[in-house]
Amino acid sequence: MEISNVTRGSILIDALPHIQRYNNKVVVIKYGGNAMTNDELKESVMTDIVLLTAVGVKVVLVHGGGPEINAMLGRLNIESKFIGGLRYTDKETMEVVQMVLAGKLNKDLVANLQLHGGKALGMCGVDGQMIMAKKLEGENDLGFVGEIVSVATKPIIEALNGGYVPIISTVATSEDGQTYNINADTAAARIASCLRAENLILMTDIAGLLRDKDDPDTLIPTVNVSEVPYLKKQGIISGGMIPKIDCCVEAVRRGVHKTCIIDGRIPHSILIELLSSEGIGTQFI
Repeated sequence: MEISNVTRGSILIDALPHIQRYNNKVVVIKYGGNAMTNDELKESVMTDIVLLTAVGVKVVLVHGGGPEINAMLGRLNIESKFIGGLRYTDKETMEVVQMVLAGKLNKDLVANLQLHGGKALGMCGVDGQMIMAKKLEGENDLGFVGEIVSVATKPIIEALNGGYVPIISTVATSEDGQTYNINADTAAARIASCLRAENLILMTDIAGLLRDKDDPDTLIPTVNVSEVPYLKKQGIISGGMIPKIDCCVEAVRRGVHKTCIIDGRIPHSILIELLSSEGIGTQFI
């Protein structure tokens, strides 16, 4: 479909107040799901980030890598185990997690962003003791799955001030040097709150929070965090959405201006969310 010059001009004018709002502000994006495995979607994410940095937005990219970890474990004949939606991480699995997240995936993302004209710096939570963790305690033993104790923002801020996009893999360390696997949504929320980010965006494989999970037309565009307990009680927030939305709530209560769950399967969903009046997905305020 051909777009007229008048339409192009209208799109840019519509984006202007949003560009002004986010100029020199921090936006944390949790990158995962189909957008990490589909080549077309990967291209749109990289170009979105380059454009945002070009107009003065300070982007921090926090990434997961579940499918890639599963694939490597399969090659090594190591069974993938999940308990309550979290990966059980024994010593062998932790070594693979660290290798895939902090090694291959992180550097692939750095190279890809730079290929599109951006400046990127690959980091993981172990670097400079950026993410300190302890063993996650709960009803089930998850092995080397960690709970974040603290986030040192200095390395991230220095990278941003140097004009780089920090690309962070969520491998953390403890005081005794043990590495831990950290859920990427949880890490992104904590990093965003410590940076007092303007926005935290969680890219997912769903449209957002739906009043009826089987009907995409029932998308709830805005949720006040005070409404979340009621929505859980009604069963509207259930299953795998609970931990994601808990991350959104925690981030807002810790000082992030707003958080959004967006559909990463839609090309340029990041730009649609940040630089248009309509936005996309569900925002938590």
